[in-house]
Amino acid sequence: MVNSYPKISIVTPSYNQGAYLEKTILSVLNQEYPNIEYIVIDGGSTDNSLDTIKKYEKHLKYWVSEPDRGQSNAINKGFSHATGDLLTWLSSDDYYMPGALWTFATMAMAHPETSAFVGAGRIIDETGNIIYYKEPPQHITIETLYRWLNGGDFMQPSSIFRRTAWERVGPLDETVHIALDVDLWLRMAKAGCRFVSSDSLLSTALSHKNAKTTAFKYLSVIDCAIVVMRHGGEKAARSYLEDVAARLTYSEQNLNKILNNPVIRLVRPAIKLFVKPALRWRDATPPWSNQNKTDRKIQQ
Repeated sequence: MVNSYPKISIVTPSYNQGAYLEKTILSVLNQEYPNIEYIVIDGGSTDNSLDTIKKYEKHLKYWVSEPDRGQSNAINKGFSHATGDLLTWLSSDDYYMPGALWTFATMAMAHPETSAFVGAGRIIDETGNIIYYKEPPQHITIETLYRWLNGGDFMQPSSIFRRTAWERVGPLDETVHIALDVDLWLRMAKAGCRFVSSDSLLSTALSHKNAKTTAFKYLSVIDCAIVVMRHGGEKAARSYLEDVAARLTYSEQNLNKILNNPVIRLVRPAIKLFVKPALRWRDATPPWSNQNKTDRKIQQ
């Protein structure tokens, strides 16, 4: 009976996410899907992550805790141990909705010619309020993926793909630190892989101060735009970046007007006390640069 359902392999990359990791793990184990293998790749966490992993290790196909080269490397490492028919990853601050794996399996069995399957997803804040809800495009093509920054996107935790697609276009590009999923989808689409979408809610992502897409929101835009342009979507990416530049120019002009106000000039010395810490963060070495290889904050 178990073998009548496609085996699903899930990799969770994690680094110092002990506050959220247990909920992620339980969201997988509580699916009650009969043919699953779960892999956790920890980057050498120094918080309580290992205690959580060891608590559930009897349910894991494989786990390790050791330094790695970031999220892409951790996922690639995890997939090297995966034997499933369907593959995906679930970050350690995301979790599945009940029945998500059954939905994936049903879609895969109903569309044997399709390579990737996508459902709806949402983002909540730390108080549980829904701050974003996203249904995938009805038809996902290379053209919709080019418009990723303009509404052609979908949420990675609500996606899964066949091993055959991974073997065709993988592994993840370990030089891409944020838009690693977009890069993978574009490679699949260019290789002729088909996508099927559903409006079923399959996952929830948590927005918190250390979340990659929260802490590095604008770097995420740049990373995604570069990936889209790399795969031939320059027109769509340029249009979005030109809009961002226009908004930044408008904001800069208004900021200059405020700073040149006589009243503001009088209190400028006090304002600098608050501005300097922000400037120090702005001028800090990017965590993925060669000058700061051990800082994995952005990578996870």
